[in-house]
Amino acid sequence: MKETESGSRKHTISLRVANRPGVLIRIALVFARRGYNLDSLVVSPSNDPDYSMMNIVAIGDEKVLDQILKQLNKLIDVVHATDRTGEDIIQRELALIKIRCVPEQRSEVLQLAHALKCDTVDIDESSLTLQSSGSTERLDSTIRSFQPFGVFELVRTGKVLMARGSEHTA
Repeated sequence: MKETESGSRKHTISLRVANRPGVLIRIALVFARRGYNLDSLVVSPSNDPDYSMMNIVAIGDEKVLDQILKQLNKLIDVVHATDRTGEDIIQRELALIKIRCVPEQRSEVLQLAHALKCDTVDIDESSLTLQSSGSTERLDSTIRSFQPFGVFELVRTGKVLMARGSEHTA
């Protein structure tokens, strides 16, 4: 992971939490009180309906992150919180990319979309909407490739992740 001039870096954290009202705000407050900015937050059901999985990407200092993890693991609604930064994990994001596309450019944009393994999800007279999924770096590269055509709307999910093999994610 890249470190910034201030010593901050991106951290990928996975949590298994109770599926109850108010859990998200309590977790977000732990980060906010320590001055951490959340880049991405994904909450999804787990295989047990009493629990949810959370994936957080946050930027901040490593020492502060250690304190945050200790605080998170003390919260009654948190079963387990783990820093997955730098680990060999499966991680994916999804992006919807809306591109200005006059009919004369459509063939060129669709060829590039095919080469980049994007799915076409909507076409009209002046725009084209594509779907792309993969690593954060892959999506960043894909979006840059379409910038010359005029990306005028972009929506991305946060990072979803899972431990490899038989290990539990959180």
